[in-house]
Amino acid sequence: MPNEFEQAVAALRADGVIAYATEAVFGLGCDPDSEAAVQRLLTIKQRPVEKGLILIAADIAQLQDYIDLDQLSAEQLARVQASWPGPFTWIMPARATTPTWLTGRFDTLAVRVSGHPQVQALCRAYGKPLVSTSANLTGEEPARSTTEIGVQLARMLAYILPGEVGGQANPSEIKDARTGAIIRPS
Repeated sequence: MPNEFEQAVAALRADGVIAYATEAVFGLGCDPDSEAAVQRLLTIKQRPVEKGLILIAADIAQLQDYIDLDQLSAEQLARVQASWPGPFTWIMPARATTPTWLTGRFDTLAVRVSGHPQVQALCRAYGKPLVSTSANLTGEEPARSTTEIGVQLARMLAYILPGEVGGQANPSEIKDARTGAIIRPS
């Protein structure tokens, strides 16, 4: 029988949406390069594509195909890197090649290098970042355990990776990498 990470990776490779533990809540994730998988995730979340999504990664190198670091000053990049790995999401300039199913109506992309050991292991096992959004239907409380994911949501997922959320009380803070402005407080 394949181990839990192998099952999660197999589900991702088959354009499935999975649930996994993050720093504060369970997240829903999928392959960012699969439009079909992202559309499936957006349907589950009942979230419009125009809002854009977050990518979560094991390290900044996994994000370089999606964000344009050349548009940031050395100081801006240093501020971002000083916060990672950790529960900090940054709005960064997107590469022109980054699909609109990730950026929505923006020319930026929200990205995070997670400090959660299971997220790091999952992104390394998959070999790239994942789309990451809270495991809940839009407007409902995010799940903090596998049991809180609920029957309705669980039926729509390809796999639920068992795990424990980290010690953060709230979802990650979101800041603009260029201006430092707080978009969503922690």
